[in-house]
Amino acid sequence: MAASDLAQHSDDLELIENAAREAGGIAMRYFGADNQVWHKHGNSPVSEADFAVDRFLTETLRSARPGYGWLSEETEDSDERLSASRIFVVDPIDGTRGFIDGRKEWCISVAVVENGVPVAGVLECPALSETYAAAGGAGARLNGRRLERLSGSAIASVTASRKLNEAISASQGGALAVLPFVPSLAYRLAMVAGRKVDAAFAKPGASEWDIAAADIILREAGGALPFSGKGLSNVRSQD
Repeated sequence: MAASDLAQHSDDLELIENAAREAGGIAMRYFGADNQVWHKHGNSPVSEADFAVDRFLTETLRSARPGYGWLSEETEDSDERLSASRIFVVDPIDGTRGFIDGRKEWCISVAVVENGVPVAGVLECPALSETYAAAGGAGARLNGRRLERLSGSAIASVTASRKLNEAISASQGGALAVLPFVPSLAYRLAMVAGRKVDAAFAKPGASEWDIAAADIILREAGGALPFSGKGLSNVRSQD
């Protein structure tokens, strides 16, 4: 990787880390407090906090990098991003159901994706006082401490959706430790990078904003997602 690329990824990471940290403060104002909730397609909830964080990140990041494209779960999609080589991919609050229920396992997910591949990513988890961050070629960090690369040892613990957790528990007969369901998919994947669990599962069809930041964090920690390296779909419109 060229030195100029490393420098750009580092600059982008600093930008999104600072923005995500401030966004975390905004989200915490709503956590455990009054927070209006609506339901969108598939009965998926979206809250006042989601929109507040999305507005802040849109204004902050797009003004800092006007040439970058934008893809966020809570912003109406536009083909404008298809002409950009780099785009921000954002989930204002990943794990909204858990956020609404008062669970702490949610995060603000922000990534920079270049030509379909995540090159910088942050998961800001303010209720847990945790920040996962990574840039291409620079390793992954948790609260500023570099994470040791995963060893690839035998899998002894897993976590997944509620139904899959139940199925694994039933089929393995206690051979695997199945951790309780974690509402944020991005955080579930980061738990692998942080050695809190050996493996985590995601349902097929996860959206870019669910996994972009987690992908670069996991890769830089020595792990992988099945699609890792094949690129995200920032070169096409959302289905």
